Amino acid sequence: MRRLARIFIGIWRPHAGKLALGSLFSVLVVFAGTALLGLSGWFITATGIAGLAGAGIAFDVFRPSAAIRFLALGRAGARYGERLLTHDATLAGLAELRGQLLAAMTRAPLRKLASLNGSERLNHLTLDVDALDGLALRLVIPLLSAALVLASFLFVLWQIEGGAVAAWQGASLVLGFLLAALLMLKIARRPSRLAHKALQAVRLRFIDLMRARPELAVAGRLSQQAVAVMDAQRRLQDEQARLDLAERLSGLLMGGASTLAAAGSLYLGILLAGAKAIDPALAALGFFGALGAGEIVAPLHRGLSELGRILDAARRIDAQMRADQAPVQPSGVAASRGRREPVLRMEGVQFTQTGRTILQGLDLSVSAGEAVALTGPSGIGKSTLLFLAIGQLRPDQGRITIDGNDVCALDDATLFDLATILPQRSALMSGSILDALRLARPDVEQDEAWRVLEAVRLDGVVTAKGGLDFTLGESGAGLSGGERRRLALARVLLRRPCLLLLDEPTEGLDEPTAKAVLAGIRSYLPDTAILMASHREVEIAFADRSLSLGCDQTAQMGIPNTPY
Repeated sequence: MRRLARIFIGIWRPHAGKLALGSLFSVLVVFAGTALLGLSGWFITATGIAGLAGAGIAFDVFRPSAAIRFLALGRAGARYGERLLTHDATLAGLAELRGQLLAAMTRAPLRKLASLNGSERLNHLTLDVDALDGLALRLVIPLLSAALVLASFLFVLWQIEGGAVAAWQGASLVLGFLLAALLMLKIARRPSRLAHKALQAVRLRFIDLMRARPELAVAGRLSQQAVAVMDAQRRLQDEQARLDLAERLSGLLMGGASTLAAAGSLYLGILLAGAKAIDPALAALGFFGALGAGEIVAPLHRGLSELGRILDAARRIDAQMRADQAPVQPSGVAASRGRREPVLRMEGVQFTQTGRTILQGLDLSVSAGEAVALTGPSGIGKSTLLFLAIGQLRPDQGRITIDGNDVCALDDATLFDLATILPQRSALMSGSILDALRLARPDVEQDEAWRVLEAVRLDGVVTAKGGLDFTLGESGAGLSGGERRRLALARVLLRRPCLLLLDEPTEGLDEPTAKAVLAGIRSYLPDTAILMASHREVEIAFADRSLSLGCDQTAQMGIPNTPY
């Protein structure tokens, strides 16, 4: 519950005014509904008694009927104001939460970002944020409104009919609500959480089915994927059925508590009227008021039925928000561009992940204008070393410096001004070729764009497609896999870093094109230190020396390469 309170305050604090006013309207809605039912019951009973007593002509019907109309109109107006204000505050708060979550996600380390599945994260983000709309609209506001109105109603009833009737109604209604809440927490929390997960599975599997439809059809697995979608849908329906059953049982308990409160109030009212302690019409007021009071707590059982998915969504969102809560302090170190020797230095670096030592006692230096190739079998730690070099992973032991600055002490802005990485998986977004390049440098001119495209041997391809204004589709659709890789490389080169980190930069390129691209990189950035994870001979031959991570990393600083 502490997590829910933290998220509630974080989301709705900027909209506290609207939410408070909307909550006030919500209180008025519940109060008007309860008073309307109680007053109407009293009015019907009182007019009947007056008619039987032959005093109907003297009975004042105008003021009670006017009060009934006033309460009915007031309830409608308050309901409109409550919906307008609370929904506006909720939607605005959730919209801001989506922005905060996206910002927190983008501040994650590059290695983590590279491993995220975009559609999966978007699915979780959408469903989790949508689940939280019930936190205010169906839990917090109804609970506060019910508590305030019920307390006020019982106080008025105490003054009119005495403490016995008020105590009976309060005990019956509170007991019914508590039993319903315990029931929902006991049997509805798990189905609610599982239904939320099943809905996520349905969406993800359906997205995979639509995106990979040709591949699935060719592989003969289209029907299996369709079955997987329907299986998730069946699980969603099963959990929703359990949730509906729990909600009906909760409503039954609340309805039973309301009936018990009304029956007890009627019995006590008859006793009090028989003893001439109160007027018979006031005894009816207690009975109909009890029926109205049942409406106070009735909306709460829907919020309780959603408590499981709200708690599950709150847990994930809170974890994501708090994972990057510590603000990044500016390092106070400016990118010197001073071309110190060496640009990159690693001294005694050790790194362990999930109990496995990946790097131990590693010493490495890369000077300005030098290219070093990291070699070794897959999984030996080449990509890990690159992420250590750019500060996205922290070593367990040792020190890493770029241009004389400790990477662990640099803020992201300074660090990424000094060094840039081309990971194994690079993303292109829809837009023009020039838009893709301007992601690295928003101020890049067309002449510079053509120069960097020439460096990666992509200028001819772009010219054939119509120039820099050629529009790419989703994920760079319109270019081949090798062309997308080269465009991502061109975007990296535009940063003109002191240290360039490349993870298998010529993957997907034939050997002549790979040679030309590597030569273009060095021509475009003649003074940049280059460290690349390599598995191809053409990349190893391009490098000035190589470091095999399968060898003794402490002793081996690199083996000079012969000219290719």
